Amino acid sequence: MSVDDLAYYACAIVSFAVALTGHEVAHGFAAYKLGDPTAKRAGRLSLNPLKHIDPFGTVILPLLLMVLHMPIFGYAKPVPYDPRYFKDPRKGDAITGFAGPVANLVMAVAASIVAYLVFAAAPHLMQSDAGYFLMLLLATFTLVNLYLMFFNLIPIPPLDGSSIIAVFIPPRLLPKWYSIQHYAFPVFMIAIIALPYLVGFNPFSWYLDVTAGNVANLLFPIRIS
Repeated sequence: MSVDDLAYYACAIVSFAVALTGHEVAHGFAAYKLGDPTAKRAGRLSLNPLKHIDPFGTVILPLLLMVLHMPIFGYAKPVPYDPRYFKDPRKGDAITGFAGPVANLVMAVAASIVAYLVFAAAPHLMQSDAGYFLMLLLATFTLVNLYLMFFNLIPIPPLDGSSIIAVFIPPRLLPKWYSIQHYAFPVFMIAIIALPYLVGFNPFSWYLDVTAGNVANLLFPIRIS
């Protein structure tokens, strides 16, 4: 394994841990501001990544994707929230769901701004090892956040994008919808693994390259994907 590979893996692991933590805390914080104390009581408003780690989704899956040079995405332990605390469960569910992707977008933009400032203040920094590693970290952090954002915006359970569906579901059917979401995750994971073999290409990689990849290149001062 080359030094460049080690640097990439180190940047990817750090970026993913921070991006996923921010994503999950944003869910919990949004629910808390809407009147739901569930996440706070469970200690899930913490910025400590260890509070949010899922062994497979946070560690094994991203590492496999890195080794396969595929877009890095994954998941953490879902932040618990109870829509019954919301004044408007459907609206509250949508706000809570989209808080995570919004947090990822904010972090991606922040990393890009830092990169532009570094380029402006020290244009020759890239010629040093420290400068190369800093830019690699910022680029990886930007891209990972955008991967997580666009991946979670897919409007199918259990991803955050499915929260918008709750807005159009009659209140009497919401309990049934929430119960379906609990069982949707295994089906979704099987689809992620099996679908590329069934259709002959990986639609998730294609989707993330078209969305996150292009947005990353628009945001960042140098091409990163």
